[in-house]
Amino acid sequence: MADGILAGKVAVVTGAAQGIGLATAQAFATEGAAVGLLDLNEAKAAAAAEAITAAGGRAMAEACDVRDEGSVQAAIAAVAAEYGPVNVGMCNAATLTPTFAIAELSLEDWNQALSVNLTGVFLTSKYLIPQMLSAGGGSIIITASQMARVATPGRGPYCSTKGALLQLAKVIALEHATDNICANTLSPGGVATDRLAKQYGDLERAERDWGPAHPIGRLGQPGEIARAAVYLAGDDSSFMTGADLLIDGGYAAR
Repeated sequence: MADGILAGKVAVVTGAAQGIGLATAQAFATEGAAVGLLDLNEAKAAAAAEAITAAGGRAMAEACDVRDEGSVQAAIAAVAAEYGPVNVGMCNAATLTPTFAIAELSLEDWNQALSVNLTGVFLTSKYLIPQMLSAGGGSIIITASQMARVATPGRGPYCSTKGALLQLAKVIALEHATDNICANTLSPGGVATDRLAKQYGDLERAERDWGPAHPIGRLGQPGEIARAAVYLAGDDSSFMTGADLLIDGGYAAR
């Protein structure tokens, strides 16, 4: 781990207790980064951090509600106090609201999607940027979705907020292009996570029902997304900013 491609870096991952966030935190630690796992579920994040540490990595957990500015600021500050200025940030926390057509959608569900999926990324980025300026540069990685490009009936809040993230990343990229800070989005297709299992009832049904919608013929795995995040976090992607990396099994290519 000490000689990994992220050795010497300090990373923060939101929504790190499960799924893509957990896989990314594990991958960052395996490649040598010190990692702060931020999640609303502090107990699960702490268990994940302990497992990373037991495997020889450096990790800590902090409770974080990305909808709350004070919570985000405090969590990022705690990681910086432990490991030094944060120079990698994975803005991954998200929510999936119930499936309703726009005319049937409640304002409560709409606002919930906005507060977590969009405002949460804004707040996380807001407090990551000063850390990265202090560190002399860094990488902000935002988890978007193939639904940022391909509209899905009944998923108005999710499609809208994920689409907005593509533009938010571009704005950050342009505002800090001369500060050695890169900002990019990752857009996964359907990925076999606990959240997807809950949505479909179990992962076997999710694979059966949604896997074939991807031209590659299956769902993605969290580790496949995490490996792309490692690339964006490392120095090999230093000329890449304001871009969206689609990892969707060909979903958006049709």
